Amino acid sequence: MNRKVETIRYVVSDFLSASIAWLIFNAMRYDVIATFLDYSSRSNYLSNTIVMEIQVAIPFFWLTLYYFSGYYNRPLGKSMLDEFFTTLFTVVFGSVLLFFILILNDLPKSFHVYYQLFFTLLVLQFVLTYMPRLFITLSGLRKIRRREWSYNALIIGTGPNARRIASDLYGMGYNIAGFVAEDAEAEICVERSALLGTTADLPRIVPSKRVDEIVIAIEPAENERRIEILYPLYRYTCPIKILADKSNMLSKVKIKTILGLPLVDVTDNNFPDSEKNIKLWADKIVSAIALVLLAPVYLYIAWRVKKDSPGPVFFSQERTGYRGRPFMMYKFRTMYAGSEDNGPLLANENDARVTPFGRIMRKYRLDELPQFWNVLKGDMSLVGPRPERRYFIDQIVKKAPFYYLLHNVRPGITSLGMVKYGYASNVDEMLERLEYDMLYYENMSLALDMTILAYTVKTVFTGKGI
Repeated sequence: MNRKVETIRYVVSDFLSASIAWLIFNAMRYDVIATFLDYSSRSNYLSNTIVMEIQVAIPFFWLTLYYFSGYYNRPLGKSMLDEFFTTLFTVVFGSVLLFFILILNDLPKSFHVYYQLFFTLLVLQFVLTYMPRLFITLSGLRKIRRREWSYNALIIGTGPNARRIASDLYGMGYNIAGFVAEDAEAEICVERSALLGTTADLPRIVPSKRVDEIVIAIEPAENERRIEILYPLYRYTCPIKILADKSNMLSKVKIKTILGLPLVDVTDNNFPDSEKNIKLWADKIVSAIALVLLAPVYLYIAWRVKKDSPGPVFFSQERTGYRGRPFMMYKFRTMYAGSEDNGPLLANENDARVTPFGRIMRKYRLDELPQFWNVLKGDMSLVGPRPERRYFIDQIVKKAPFYYLLHNVRPGITSLGMVKYGYASNVDEMLERLEYDMLYYENMSLALDMTILAYTVKTVFTGKGI
């Protein structure tokens, strides 16, 4: 099961569909505007340099639109209903753009021809795009049902409920990696050969079985233990799902339907795929512009840092980022060189390790400016939970294991926690700030990002940082 290959199939299909749809549309378009054109024939019109250049550009226009719609984010196991409406809405939006950019310049013999041109383009583009997509999707679903493709699902639970869910998932094309008991005293209603151990054995089981998804299927009588079982699972970079029923419906999570089986994905949030893609590219574009425009500011700060105290201009530190991957985060140095020779420490408001100019930088958050490079590289985002060091993460998760959820998104230069709480000087304060970061994670949107950026700009100009 190769996600990249399936994505390529959709991309190639969409490219060819867009090319054919526009070619047919142009051929039909010639009939209604030929009176005002100096072309002797349809072939003469279609071979015109400008017409051919647009013909080449149109498929790339549609591929860009489809990418930002989020259509290619999840190439496997698509819902046919979601696919229909996603395709329809994207085609309507794209057709409107093309109408005002290209078609409105035509001079037809009647105003009503505009309606004819618009709906011709809309119908051609939708039908020629959706039908191949549907064929690819149905082909993929058949492969899942025939078990040519399969996800490895690990079932936590060994009672009747776990056995039933495993049977349903198996019938839907899933490969059941095995069952894990809640503890040594759990009721065993599954085959002993499929029993892999208890939850204490998960660190060994998950990597060895190449688990794609974890499904919690404990019995209703054990529901009070669900959180106790759930929290330690967040460290694994795979979806964790619970059957959506009245006894275990969790709030603030998104219901994912797997081939008709409703599951609550407690590792996901409600951030649409389309906004994820827009956010990713907006981050890169804004960061590239910022690095260029702020170059004089960087030079001035670098000079002041060197003048203020001996040592390097930049301070680099390993932080834990997206999917738990470590990366080097860059800042302007705000402390005297060698301030952490005796081990990791968090800065506080009156920290003697902070240089005079470093205190000014921290107040206006100027020390964070080099992180635009981290954003451009893809390590970070403009807005997201602040990345922490593994040393402190290990302490945080002892009290708040759900912290691991924040690794499902890229960390940010600024965050809701930073603008509402500020810097943390100890682990307890980091836990208080975590509440804001979790609030952000559960309600991610581009609108919220814009709000946080506005608060950040206010912080920079008013010097409300610590």
